[in-house]
Amino acid sequence: MYDEKYNSQLFHLDQGLVFRCHILYYKQISSNNLLCDKDRIIFNFHHVLFDFPSMKIFLHDLNQAYISNQLPINQNTDLRYLDYALIEQQMPMTSSSMFWLDTLRDCNLDRSLSLPYDRYRLLNEHQSGRGTPISFDFGQNLSYDFLNYALTNNIELQHLALAAYYMFLFKLTNGERDICIGMNTHTRYKDELKSIIGLYENLIPLRCQLDRDGSFHELVEYVQEMATNCMKYSYFPLQHILAQHSDCSKPTFLDVSFDFVTIEKKIMIGDSELCSIPLSITINEDEDEDVSKFDFILTIQYDLTINQFSCIINASLDLFNQETINKISQQFHSMLYDLFTSVNDIMKNKPIYEMSIMLPNERLLIQSMNNTQVLFSSATCMHHEFIYQVTQHPQKIAVELDEQSLTYTELLYYVQQLSLVLLNKYNVKSGDIICQCVERSLSMVIGILSIIMAGGAYCPLSSQDPSQRLQILVKETQSHLVLVHSSTRILFEIDIVTLNIDTIINNEENSTSIHLTQMSDVPITSENILFVIFTSGSTGIPKAVQLRHRNFTQFLRSFVYADILTKTDTIIQMARCSFDNHLLSLVGTLTIGATLIMLRPEGHMDLDYLSGVLNEKQITVMQAVPSLWNSLVSFLNTTNRKSSVQWLRTVCSG
Repeated sequence: MYDEKYNSQLFHLDQGLVFRCHILYYKQISSNNLLCDKDRIIFNFHHVLFDFPSMKIFLHDLNQAYISNQLPINQNTDLRYLDYALIEQQMPMTSSSMFWLDTLRDCNLDRSLSLPYDRYRLLNEHQSGRGTPISFDFGQNLSYDFLNYALTNNIELQHLALAAYYMFLFKLTNGERDICIGMNTHTRYKDELKSIIGLYENLIPLRCQLDRDGSFHELVEYVQEMATNCMKYSYFPLQHILAQHSDCSKPTFLDVSFDFVTIEKKIMIGDSELCSIPLSITINEDEDEDVSKFDFILTIQYDLTINQFSCIINASLDLFNQETINKISQQFHSMLYDLFTSVNDIMKNKPIYEMSIMLPNERLLIQSMNNTQVLFSSATCMHHEFIYQVTQHPQKIAVELDEQSLTYTELLYYVQQLSLVLLNKYNVKSGDIICQCVERSLSMVIGILSIIMAGGAYCPLSSQDPSQRLQILVKETQSHLVLVHSSTRILFEIDIVTLNIDTIINNEENSTSIHLTQMSDVPITSENILFVIFTSGSTGIPKAVQLRHRNFTQFLRSFVYADILTKTDTIIQMARCSFDNHLLSLVGTLTIGATLIMLRPEGHMDLDYLSGVLNEKQITVMQAVPSLWNSLVSFLNTTNRKSSVQWLRTVCSG
């Protein structure tokens, strides 16, 4: 049996040897030449003239011959497969050609779907043919609900399965709406062809343009109409379809495919029962690898014997790990269960973009992370939280940059000094937006806290931005003052009022307690705007996003509650001021009583310097983009300096 399944030398096309009938005796040949219980008959056909529907035709004819003990009479008027092949070559193809040209108009046939690949194939790399099949049964309940939906809505089972597949691909590709896949069709589109054994397969493109706001039921109706129309012209050869699109160098849409198969596991020939050998071909029996000519194919099988469905996903091991395909199959199963086993039609009438393919354990994890039942104390102002930490840890290091450092008390002193200048000399009022454009330095922290303590809203400006963008942002905020360094003053036009922070910090004149009481009179509540930060503007005009005191303080309390940040942490500031997460390290650190470690300008790009700071300062919390993490880890592995990150307990990325 193994030889029949795997030995390709058993057939000889040039000699017309395309069919084999092989009898296997379990022990010995019986004296009366009758088969015993465990004996086997193997029918083996070459695919060149035998497609899957031909099996049903063959078994029907075999059963008739077995029961009647005579072969069916061959009438000369009967249409033969050879006749069909000749007729097909002479068929007019104008209407079918126009149909496919219109159907695939503006469709990018050489674009791959953005599936969750584990790796990518090089341009000149060929398929290995190694695939991994993952299967699951619908089970009795899901099969019943699936079948009942099709019958109730007068939908063909194949079309319902195809619609579910399209919606799954929509979710799996993060919302791709123009999805074109391949499907093998058995083009017996006329009744007289349905009783002829032969190879009628033709691979056709099925293009689905999804409406993300439409419901699943609307998608099913659309897919049924689309697939029905495509089947009418499924005889049009694939090579002719592709020839209409000369700009398509490689039809990669064919790498993702769909199939729907109806099977009968219990096949009766007279009073004897036959069973079919699985169609898949295994490369390695130990590792459960199959031959796969597709990158990704989903097959739905409908077993007429037990009236139940099953699903097989076969994916190329060139692109996917087996664990990935296993998860994808679980996601598809979960989506089907949510879609068809619901007690009402709410799920089927929801917009498809609201449908989820998350697994139950993932949903449980998100629910636990989104637990909002924790009650925090009333929201306060950010600078009140900072002053509280000063009273609790007056001599603790608040911020360090290389050899420079400030304790909480020292930091408060400089913040109050600059705040008084903002209030008295520049007449800053509660709610005013004050911009700041400085390099990484202790002055950056002092400037931010001073703006907030004076009642203003801090708006960061990056010195890396073009001068023209900086002018636009200042005018957009209607800010009448920009805090700068001596090196960043030149970035602004002469009509923009600037204040050099260092000139105030280096002023030896001390503020009296009378002056300090002025800050306690600043009218500010937790509802006041704390920060204003601009988006990148990559999609148009930069947009200003506002954050209130209560938003930020409650956000930080949730971090402390989840033990992401604690007062014993040493937190490194990685993000540029143009990114909103710089607020978490620069300001958030100081409101919980932790220590902030700053890097010199562009220090986050110097991996040797960065790894030294991580080790020397014993950094426990670090936030960075994935690309920087990858570069840092590679550097540490190459230089054998993995110990630099031994102190880290919280890592953030995104």
